[in-house]
Amino acid sequence: MNHWLVKSEPASWSWSDQVRDGTTAWTGVRNHQAANYLKAMRLGDTVFFYHSVEEKRIVGVVEVAREAYPDPTAEDPRWVCVDLKAVMPVARPVTLADIKAEPRLAELPLLKQSRLSVMPIDPFSWSTLCRMAGVTP
Repeated sequence: MNHWLVKSEPASWSWSDQVRDGTTAWTGVRNHQAANYLKAMRLGDTVFFYHSVEEKRIVGVVEVAREAYPDPTAEDPRWVCVDLKAVMPVARPVTLADIKAEPRLAELPLLKQSRLSVMPIDPFSWSTLCRMAGVTP
C-alpha cells in the first residue's frame, strides 16, 4: 500500500464536503507530475486530506476507492482523476508549521514542492504524521 497527500482549498472543496459526499471524484488536477501521482494510486491506498491556502493543515484521511480514469471535467482525455472515500478526521489537525518544526519531515514534497496538489508520502513520514495527528497508521 502507498500513502499520499492531496490538497484542496476549503472554499472550493473542504473536509466537510468530502464527509458529506462520502466518495467523490478528485477532479481538476492539471499538473503533469500531480496527474502522474494520481495514475500511480491504487485501490485502498491511504491519503491525507490537506486544507491549503488559509488553513494549511492535514484535517482528515481518505482512501482510494477507484483508480485513475479520464477526468470528466477535462476536455483532454490524458487528464485523470481518482475516487476518494472519506475514512476519518484526524484527532489533531497537523499544521504546516508543525510539519516544518519536525526535522524528520524535512524532505516531504509538501515542503520541497509546495505548489504540488497531489504527492506521495513515504512510510516513515506517514507514520510520523499519523502520530502527530492522533490517528492509527
